[in-house]
Amino acid sequence: MTATVTGTDIAIRLFAALMAGALIGFDRSTRGRIAGLRTTILMCLAAAGAMIEANLMLAITGKTAESFTTIDVLRFPLGILSGIGFIGAGTIVRRGNLVTGVTTAASMWLTTVIGLILGAGYIAFGVAMTLIAFLVLTILKGVEPRLKREHRSHLVVQLDGTGPSNRAIRDRIRGAGYTISSFAVRHDGTRRIECHLEWYSAEAQDQAPELVEQLANNAGILAVEWTPISAGHLFE
Repeated sequence: MTATVTGTDIAIRLFAALMAGALIGFDRSTRGRIAGLRTTILMCLAAAGAMIEANLMLAITGKTAESFTTIDVLRFPLGILSGIGFIGAGTIVRRGNLVTGVTTAASMWLTTVIGLILGAGYIAFGVAMTLIAFLVLTILKGVEPRLKREHRSHLVVQLDGTGPSNRAIRDRIRGAGYTISSFAVRHDGTRRIECHLEWYSAEAQDQAPELVEQLANNAGILAVEWTPISAGHLFE
């Protein structure tokens, strides 16, 4: 960062911030996400403007070193980052077990940092950050859904006196590829089995697995209840 900033410098930095915000926002807009094209452009321009103003203020003579306080113009962009933290937190929404908006918040924070970098005059650094961010948002969005992740669910099976044994139910669950983290049995006129299951899969939990239908079709099983605990795939 130089102490002297010309009009040409300001124009180059603002144009670079405009293009960086547009490139990152393009991916968000094409997928219908919040914080799209206009939002990312405005954020990057605002961050760049704040850093340019801090750069301009470097030439201003502040208090002497003997004073209790001195002017630190770099506190200005730090305040910008703090404000973006509140905006980013507002985009994260939790609906039961689903959490959305995390990628949006990260994109907003990164766009602001890129704006600060470009506003400080480090064009090559800012361009590199922008290209990396664009590649992460575009290329990895096709990779992430294919990654296997841990899922959890709560299974309840209610049986009468002719139903399969506890051991048979346990073997059926394990044979379907699930890990049983807890297994409880209660007798109150009928037999009720409750267990928590864990497994790894790249598929979202948008419907009950075949295990539920297989158990429900067994003689002696009165009811089967399947309740997913972990969130399905949701990327924003």
